[in-house]
Amino acid sequence: MAKQTKKELSPAQRKELLATLKTRFEKHKNRHKGIDWSAVQARLEKNAGKLWSLAEMERTGGEPDVVGYDKKTGEFIFYDCSAESPKGRRSLCYDREALDARKEFKPAGSAIEMANAIGIRILTEQQYRELQQLGEFDTKTSSWIETPAPIRKLDGALFADRRYNNVFVYHNGAQSYYAARGFRGWIGI
Repeated sequence: MAKQTKKELSPAQRKELLATLKTRFEKHKNRHKGIDWSAVQARLEKNAGKLWSLAEMERTGGEPDVVGYDKKTGEFIFYDCSAESPKGRRSLCYDREALDARKEFKPAGSAIEMANAIGIRILTEQQYRELQQLGEFDTKTSSWIETPAPIRKLDGALFADRRYNNVFVYHNGAQSYYAARGFRGWIGI
């Protein structure tokens, strides 16, 4: 019997994840108008590594769902669609450089490193705003978003949330972390 690698789901885990994703897909049809679940499922079944990444998004509280189809790459796009920033990805500073810069009270890790470990990318500001067109997200929490290099070079990082029926983008020192701030990710499959 072949040894199961760390980034591989068992047949039972695959079946359970596909059922969860299908249920969410059917419950939130407004997120993916014109996309057929059978096409999504066929693509998922051919991409074991990316299916593992979706399982990690799910495990950490992201509630991934299809939000579009990229005609250029031919990929279905999944975003974290949990109402609030994923619980399993909070209290993190922005990146490794920020984590290393903290002298005391270091968080458990960084958003960029966790995203890389899961095999996803952090949402950009544009993607975050697109997500907010599909519902109301982060009304009590906030999420780190991809930070442009010139801002990061000055030790800053960006985060966003939804308050007063509007999306706000703010800045903080990249080394900061809060119990109510996590990050949202995306993956193309």
